[in-house]
Amino acid sequence: MAERGGRGGGSRSGGGGVVVSGGSLDKSITLPPDEIFRNLENAKRFAIDIGGSLAKLAYYSTVQHKVARVRSFDQSGKDAENESPYEITVQEEITARLHFIKFENAYIETCLDFVKDHLVNTETKVIKATGGGAYKFKDLIEKKLGLKVDKEDVMTCLIKGCNFVLKNIPHEAFAYLKDADPEFRFQMNHPNIFPYLLVNIGSGVSIVKVETEDKFEWIGGSSIGGGTFWGLGALLTKTKKFDELLQLASKGQHTNVDMLVKDVYGGAYQTLGLSGNLIASSFGKSATADKDFSKEDMAKSLLHMISNDIGQLACLYAKLHNLNKIYFGGFFIRGHPVTMRTITYSINFFSKGEVQALFLRHEGYLGAIGAFLKGAEEDNPNQYSWGENYASSSGLMSTSPDICPMQRERSGTFDMLEMDRLERTLVNLPLLKDPSVYVPDTVDLTDDAMARKYWLSCFEDALDGVAKRAVASQPDSVDAAERAEKFRQKYWDKLQTLRQQPFAYGTLTVRSLLDTREHCLNEFNFPDPYSKVKQKENGIALKYYQSVIESLDALGWEERQFALVKGLLAGNVFDWGAKAVSEVLETEPQFGFEEAKEKLQERPWLEDSYNEWLERLKGSPHKCALIFADNSGIDIILGVFPFVRELLSRGTEVILACNSGPALNDVTYSESLFVTERIAATDAIIRSALKEEKLLLVQTGSSSPCLDLSRLDKGLANLVRERKTDLVIIEGMGRAIHTNYYAELKCESLKLAVIKNSWLADRLGGKLFSVIFKYEVPLK
Repeated sequence: MAERGGRGGGSRSGGGGVVVSGGSLDKSITLPPDEIFRNLENAKRFAIDIGGSLAKLAYYSTVQHKVARVRSFDQSGKDAENESPYEITVQEEITARLHFIKFENAYIETCLDFVKDHLVNTETKVIKATGGGAYKFKDLIEKKLGLKVDKEDVMTCLIKGCNFVLKNIPHEAFAYLKDADPEFRFQMNHPNIFPYLLVNIGSGVSIVKVETEDKFEWIGGSSIGGGTFWGLGALLTKTKKFDELLQLASKGQHTNVDMLVKDVYGGAYQTLGLSGNLIASSFGKSATADKDFSKEDMAKSLLHMISNDIGQLACLYAKLHNLNKIYFGGFFIRGHPVTMRTITYSINFFSKGEVQALFLRHEGYLGAIGAFLKGAEEDNPNQYSWGENYASSSGLMSTSPDICPMQRERSGTFDMLEMDRLERTLVNLPLLKDPSVYVPDTVDLTDDAMARKYWLSCFEDALDGVAKRAVASQPDSVDAAERAEKFRQKYWDKLQTLRQQPFAYGTLTVRSLLDTREHCLNEFNFPDPYSKVKQKENGIALKYYQSVIESLDALGWEERQFALVKGLLAGNVFDWGAKAVSEVLETEPQFGFEEAKEKLQERPWLEDSYNEWLERLKGSPHKCALIFADNSGIDIILGVFPFVRELLSRGTEVILACNSGPALNDVTYSESLFVTERIAATDAIIRSALKEEKLLLVQTGSSSPCLDLSRLDKGLANLVRERKTDLVIIEGMGRAIHTNYYAELKCESLKLAVIKNSWLADRLGGKLFSVIFKYEVPLK
């Protein structure tokens, strides 16, 4: 029963794919082919998944890009007493990237020609292939590319691909809610993705129970699938193209063809609790009505019939095997709203809400990803963590006909996904109370239209300033201004896409907007636009460290505790990512630590549990504190380190965690090493703690101004366990307000920040420079 109803370069639109016309790549409307098949000259391995109408090419390449490195002046023969604790060098770094391109089979020969012409460094003579088309196009592929086609099992590839995206792409899976705006509800990655049911709807339907990475079982299926819809649809409507059938269905009214419960009983069937609007008989009216039915209505009825049948079958298998998650994939889905809505309704109806129907943002790539992974097993890609590169990936297209309607009518659409191999293996923070329900982000901009409008405008307004900062960071580069303009245009295009399709890359948040901007900066070789600002501010702050410590040491114990907290908060003011602060720092060079203290809200603070914190300090010391640092300069040197010093003096070990890579003016792990070395040279407590390994500096595995506690460096997680960490301190607006404001931990936590955005302050009931000081103790 059913419900009624490369290396860089160039700019391009962020969502919906890339269109070519006339069957020729060289006549691309939006992008030249070298920006579709990027970095081919460094491609190492290939795989391809060819279905009935779409081909998905996958390849691995090495990408060369610029990174900012810090090193000691001693290494270059300069004076070690220089004001700055280090010097900056820009180096070339090679990293690994996965490329996935989806296109219509009509373009396969032209695409293969382009790939062949640009292959330079491929390491393999074999291309892994899967899908029914792997047999059909085998000879063509071998002829064009000169690579031997090695066919892989379709289902094995699908499952490997599904496991890979579920583990590596946050917000990969989503539920479809027809009456919501927008209609997607993304799911956070669960730390354990198994077991689940995978329902692959191709020509027929295959239902697979997946229990582990390598253990899965085909448990059922049906001959009534996508091929049935296509075949019967062609007979009923004389329409031969699958996408055209879906278009017809989206315009149809199935109640003109289907017999409903109310057509049989005159209303709802109360005895069985059946709504009058449920379908009693698909195509039931066609047997008795003396009229012709429209193609649209018949296509809609057919789509409902097949979707409902698949949904009920999947639900029965899920219940039989005690599974509550079903992932749907295959060409039948294609992101089509009627299909997803009907399957979702069917699952909810027959399971009484106990089983969840889930769809995947990249379901079309699963086979290609799996085939690639099979071919790359000797490199063990699963030992690494991977991250979606927002700068180079096409977004999820809207299912609404009112949003970008032309996208659904275009033919020849190219869709891209790129994933970068991360330097660190990422895992959950062991101290999360329940990783399965942890949500990093405080506000979902996909849902909150008012907040979305504000933050998109905020990032648009800041864009010119970021581009100028990028140019200023590379004064000796002749093409910096040109690259900065390309960055500005690409990020602007992304923001416009997100205005229309806020779900394009999963749940839209302030964090995702910041991360997308960092990806776009890196795309055009601006690895660290704030490197020189951080270098200068670190040098200046170090000069004042000793006097700050002397002032603190002269205070009584209780007075010192408050001064330490106030210093920590004042240091957090120095955030170049906040417009209210950056304008002050640019126009008032004398603005310093004491001036920042004067800006702070007087107690009681907006969120104020300082008294509880003070009482806790009167008790026994914590065994080990994990501190997530925020900004360079005054923040870490005059705010964080005096606080660290006090904890060490109490007998508490400290793990100081800093970003692995640059983001805004946040301190990086490599910068923290030099800063700490300078501080230790004049501070016996810090020096002794380092020597005795009671102060440990680690990297988070992140390059974001925000903090996702479910994706942290594995080494950090192990250290947290080993040291029996019982206090977590998170500072900064990005880490403690935009993210983790509601995060629940197994141990005591301290979240503190200064609100440096007037809109956000007003939203939280405060004013600019209001203070958040949130001390939390877990319930026992």
